Amino acid sequence: MGRYIVRRVLFIGVVLFGVSVLTFFVSHIVPGDPVVVALGEHAREDQIRDFRHKYGLDRPVVVQYVIYMNGLFHGDLGISIRTRRPVLDDLRDFFPATAELASAAWATAFVIGIPAGVLSAVYKDRLLDHVVRIVALVGASVPIFWLGLVMLGVFYYRLRWLPGPGRLDVFLAQPHAVTRLLLVDSVIAGDWSTLANATAHLILPALALGYFSTALVARMTRSAMLEVLGQDYVRTAYAKGLTARRVVLLHALKNAMIPTLTIIGISFGSLLSGAVLTETIFAWPGLGRYATASAVSLDFPAVMGVTLLAAVIYPIVNLVVDLAYLFFDPRVRYA
Repeated sequence: MGRYIVRRVLFIGVVLFGVSVLTFFVSHIVPGDPVVVALGEHAREDQIRDFRHKYGLDRPVVVQYVIYMNGLFHGDLGISIRTRRPVLDDLRDFFPATAELASAAWATAFVIGIPAGVLSAVYKDRLLDHVVRIVALVGASVPIFWLGLVMLGVFYYRLRWLPGPGRLDVFLAQPHAVTRLLLVDSVIAGDWSTLANATAHLILPALALGYFSTALVARMTRSAMLEVLGQDYVRTAYAKGLTARRVVLLHALKNAMIPTLTIIGISFGSLLSGAVLTETIFAWPGLGRYATASAVSLDFPAVMGVTLLAAVIYPIVNLVVDLAYLFFDPRVRYA
């Protein structure tokens, strides 16, 4: 197990190197000039020359990459051309909002998707099964941006049940930033009114972002449960007089969770990438909006920082999922 984890961690380093090479050189061959975007078309020649020298844009691309990698090994992701701040500081400010939103959406998929899939399999071809399958089909088909706009129009504009865009009402002050996760910082500060308001703001974007993953998890759970419920050991458990709840939850579900767990792990990465549209619609100050603005302004250091962060998150999530297999199937061995 230890050797397996070490190999996977080393593999993350290889992935980071490959992603850094690909992203760096692709971003530099994209048509457009970041200097023009940053300074405008009417900038003077001396301003352009100083700007290029300050950010190293007057050097060959290979030299720029070597300088960037040298800084990366020392924990320096460079200076953002757009915000004029260290990219590491920008990521530290924007990523917690995205992590909070993605975690809430992932929890929604986990809490709703698995029970829905189990019930759909247990009541196969009955009304509940048809309802779950229709809802899952809609969730897998509806675009996130359309769903977000509809939810805002219905639950915020028409019914006034939930607050509108943003992480917090404008008249509320954010608690002292300890983790930069608004819910966690509110609990640490004991500010329950801010906690309630932040939770209310989180509901709509989390549901919009997590709907697709919820539908995917429900369909996968249903399929896996139907396969498991037809196995001999399940029929034997029923023949021994065990209750249906015990058979489904303790015998069938645990064995059906292997493929479902894979989908749950993969969905977390997709939630982080899908947060771009959700953050735009709900004015969520997260990494998705930061990445979009950086890409539009040809902010190479910021684009590199976001890409490398994603390249770290995906392998880590996959590693956690692989290790979680041991809990559901003790026969799994890692060599």
